[in-house]
Amino acid sequence: MPSTTPPSDLQNKVLDVLQTIRDPEIPVNIVELGLIYELTVNDAGDVYVRMTLTTPNCPVAGDLLKEVESKVAAVDGVSNSKVDLVWEPVWTKDRMSDAAKLALDMMGGDLPGQSKKDKFFKLGRIK
Repeated sequence: MPSTTPPSDLQNKVLDVLQTIRDPEIPVNIVELGLIYELTVNDAGDVYVRMTLTTPNCPVAGDLLKEVESKVAAVDGVSNSKVDLVWEPVWTKDRMSDAAKLALDMMGGDLPGQSKKDKFFKLGRIK
């Protein structure tokens, strides 16, 4: 989500709210997943969110978009909110933050000389 100007206080509040929203099938918020392509906030408190989903076949697409729009609209200082779902550019796992990749164990590769089970044991995932 590139930006050319520093975020406003309202934009930061909206971003904080977006970070509370998760796809029910993925335990990572939609910001860390890289689903938010654009977040624009003007001086009148109008908020525009351009976002995508991990797949066009997402079974919760309608609910997720409604959640984004309603939670953004509820932020103190927001006068209007609009959410557009887009499919270009296509979402890929490369859009995910390192924190999301780590949470989903997608950082890549096993450590030399270790099996995946050994790696998970050291991470506390296998007792």
